[in-house]
Amino acid sequence: MSGREAVVVGVSGSLASLAALRAGAEQARRGGRVLVAVLAWEPPEGEGLYLRHPDAEWARHWYGEARGRLDRAFDEVFGGPPRGVVSERRVIRGRAGRVLCDVAAHPDALLVIGARPHRRPAPRTHRYVHAHATCAVLTTPAPRLPKGVRRTLRRMTPTDFALAGH
Repeated sequence: MSGREAVVVGVSGSLASLAALRAGAEQARRGGRVLVAVLAWEPPEGEGLYLRHPDAEWARHWYGEARGRLDRAFDEVFGGPPRGVVSERRVIRGRAGRVLCDVAAHPDALLVIGARPHRRPAPRTHRYVHAHATCAVLTTPAPRLPKGVRRTLRRMTPTDFALAGH
């Protein structure tokens, strides 16, 4: 799939990206397009440091982690492959904004990304996509948490999370 007539969705595993995946699938279904879910990844230490000490096994490990995150996103959103839409999953090494713009390079494509509300300044990926995309971009907000849940989460400490599993 070249990106023509595709709905390309950036997936990271965040709530915003899961909302984008759901919205992208609906857009693909409505338009008879292919859903292309893309998870971009880089070595956790960054490409510069990795290139000084390359390790193919380490890169395979992080590719596998990224692939697992993409598969979990499909399971969380659809319970497996989405119904009624042809889909592709791509795990691509590189900066997210550049990767997404490259995959959605055709003017007839639609690029869908998730956004967390009230993030200022906008994250680097969003700035890059909005500055460089050659196709339409749909930004989907993350679902809002109820006020009581947000308040409780703000008051929690790392100790609360450490004790949650016991």
